[in-house]
Amino acid sequence: MHNSNQNYCCSARLPASETRDDAYDGYLRRTMEDSLRGQFLIATPRLRDPNFFKTAVLMIEHGEEGAMGLVVNRPSSMTVAQALTGHLDLPEHDDLVFDGGPVEPNALFIVHNCPNLDPNERPIVPGVYMGSSAKVFEDAVCDGPNGPHQLEFRLYCGCAGWAPGQLEGELSRGDWLVVPGDSDSVFTDQPYRLWDQLLNKSYEANRLLPHICDNPELN
Repeated sequence: MHNSNQNYCCSARLPASETRDDAYDGYLRRTMEDSLRGQFLIATPRLRDPNFFKTAVLMIEHGEEGAMGLVVNRPSSMTVAQALTGHLDLPEHDDLVFDGGPVEPNALFIVHNCPNLDPNERPIVPGVYMGSSAKVFEDAVCDGPNGPHQLEFRLYCGCAGWAPGQLEGELSRGDWLVVPGDSDSVFTDQPYRLWDQLLNKSYEANRLLPHICDNPELN
């Protein structure tokens, strides 16, 4: 999944005793020591798997038994009302279902911003909750942005999943960067720009990471 035509350069200024590889290894160790729940995984340009090319994944669960997340920057062409035809009687509106990932493609997942729907639900990040039951799902969709709570939600078809140790291997290989999750990014009205925004955010926060350069003389 590497593109040999891409050139990389690094803008980090590291101590003379620490090479770029040493610093990057340290970054990976810190990344993988803790659960990535509530973090964004940002696909690096080297990740060419079409399921995840230029994706941002909000991590919902991550532990010894594996990991699960939702791709948050791939709107589909299907509206929420179309997806729920025959299940809920909803007025037609422009909200789109998002392609959450290749696992369980027939399952629908929902995230929302209302803590009152399930007081026992722990937020993924501040202002972002995962629908934990059929009732929460229905309440969130039927309330929506025009309801009394002016609730925001996103509906996802499918999810992303990793077996135990699989995600750690992909991180070690350099397939993903990690950025703290936030509600504004999850509910952004410009999802097609999100990957670039979060990738730049990661580069700025971790100057030791390799940057893509168009000019090979800068390597």
